[in-house]
Amino acid sequence: MSHWLNVPLLVIMAASGLQIFAAYPMQGPQGQPYGWYPFQGTTPPAWSRLGDWLAGARHWHFAFGWFLVLNGVAYVLYLALSGEWRRRLFLPRRDTRNALATLAFYVRLRKHAPEQGLYNGLQRLAYTGTLVLGALAILTGLVLYKPVQFGALTRLFGGYDPARAIHLLVLVVFACFTVGHIVLVLLHPRTLGEMVTGGRKPDA
Repeated sequence: MSHWLNVPLLVIMAASGLQIFAAYPMQGPQGQPYGWYPFQGTTPPAWSRLGDWLAGARHWHFAFGWFLVLNGVAYVLYLALSGEWRRRLFLPRRDTRNALATLAFYVRLRKHAPEQGLYNGLQRLAYTGTLVLGALAILTGLVLYKPVQFGALTRLFGGYDPARAIHLLVLVVFACFTVGHIVLVLLHPRTLGEMVTGGRKPDA
């Protein structure tokens, strides 16, 4: 269940985060906007935001952020203590070739799908990538919350504004991944039960 609990939590985090962003819809140091960001000053539409105003959005964001963090910590502990990390995490030596072959099959450069077990290499890469994204979201979020108190972390990301840009980029990638994930489940509804119960047994 923790797998799907991430979906409503991410929706709340994204909506409240966009309300916070609306208070200053610019990217880059004040007076020196980033040239690569084409939406300077563009406020996210009202329907996509949660919290009504800056302080309200911050309350939503920080309150539900802890639930998201706890859910992530529970999942990581499960992987570590159960040994599931061997099956689910991307191991370059084992999975790189399969991931490339699976990608080639998906984009029709390969006629037949490569052999795979419970998870293919591309799935393992995607799931491992979400853990990396989650860590980035937490660390950059701490920078945005307390940039002075977490001074070393702020410097690690190159300053407050780069951390803010990374935080927004992580949101975009998470949104694309989540939407794609849901679409694939709708196309293959039999997998929904496996996702809720934790998947098939290794010998299934």
